[in-house]
Amino acid sequence: MADLPPVLAQTLDRIVAVVEDDVILERELNIEVAAIIQKLRSNNVTMPPEYVLRKQVLERMIIDKLQRQLAARSGIQVSDEMLRNSVADIASRNNMSVEAFKQELVRQGMDYKGFEENLRNEIIINQLRGREISSRIKVTDAEVNHYLETQSKAGSNTTQYHLGHILISVPSGASAGEIQKAKQKADQVVSELRNGKDFRETAISYSNDDNALKGGDLGWRSIGQIPTLFTELVPGMLQGDVSDPIRSPSGFHIIKMLETEGSAQHIVNKTKVRHILIKTNELVDDAEAQKRLLALKERIKDGDDFATLARAHSDDKGSAINGGSLDWVTPGALVPPFEDAMNKLEINQISNPIQTQFGWHLIQVLGRESQDDSEQFRKDKVRDEIRKRKIEEETELWLRRLRDEAYVEIELDRL
Repeated sequence: MADLPPVLAQTLDRIVAVVEDDVILERELNIEVAAIIQKLRSNNVTMPPEYVLRKQVLERMIIDKLQRQLAARSGIQVSDEMLRNSVADIASRNNMSVEAFKQELVRQGMDYKGFEENLRNEIIINQLRGREISSRIKVTDAEVNHYLETQSKAGSNTTQYHLGHILISVPSGASAGEIQKAKQKADQVVSELRNGKDFRETAISYSNDDNALKGGDLGWRSIGQIPTLFTELVPGMLQGDVSDPIRSPSGFHIIKMLETEGSAQHIVNKTKVRHILIKTNELVDDAEAQKRLLALKERIKDGDDFATLARAHSDDKGSAINGGSLDWVTPGALVPPFEDAMNKLEINQISNPIQTQFGWHLIQVLGRESQDDSEQFRKDKVRDEIRKRKIEEETELWLRRLRDEAYVEIELDRL
């Protein structure tokens, strides 16, 4: 902490922004800025001047607070059980128990209660966006077929693009003068980038996009995952190229081609699996759940039918009606502890009781197959890519409307 700017060492409770009927305090801003500085330094990113960074962080905090306020008015809440399950899932994906995960957070200097609170806010915002945006996004068969036809005419394009993105925003209902001012700013940014200015630092300093504090990094994407606005431009760009400003309702976009690479053939590995689930509660603890499952396993060994026992005893009512069948599943479709145990089983072998965040499971693998990508898989993949692209585009517009329509007063003189 000794490397942090002196202002962060002060305990200040002055208001730096009024957001609808709530406020953001300078102490809160300082904490967020400190976290961002630490992250940027660990990633060896050149930082912009402190006042620029503080302005970007404050803007992100304003957007975050507006979303949480809307979620609260909409009655969106996260129960303690949902939060515990989410922590358990994150721990599992890191191959840790929940307790080991907590210890690792402490070892890294993170406050666990703070981590839980951030996770709760993230879940709330994801639920809000799901209701406000994702639930309304539809992808038609015609869109999927058109994409596949276009791809076919252009040849099988397996190229992956690593993109950087900067948005110079324009408020809704902006005047001609405001639009021209934003265009001039975008032209200046393009000129600086083409003259060698660091892209990540520039994105942090100037971008109004949600990923500005990530250095504008959009990650690796196929052509189908790239926002529609850029799909015609990106394939013709070379590594290091910076686009001219691209106009949209949100403002002016600047794209940089960071890297490109081809993608390997995709093989689908499927497992046909069924299970019996016993959930824990006030009456059934871990020991009792395991005891019940071991008893059921003995009955199956003695000749009882797995499907019949699943219908009678499994707490997963969705699969119980089908004799515990989860049908054919692909990698990543199930939680890691379940999938890890499933992958170690021989065909028809039954596992010992396996714990996940949902309870305790008895697992049986009925079959496995590996095959090249099917036509349906291609269509599903394209459908998912188009959907993600639409969600990303609509989210950008939704956040801009949310910000423009809200009452926000920033105390700039205190920044």
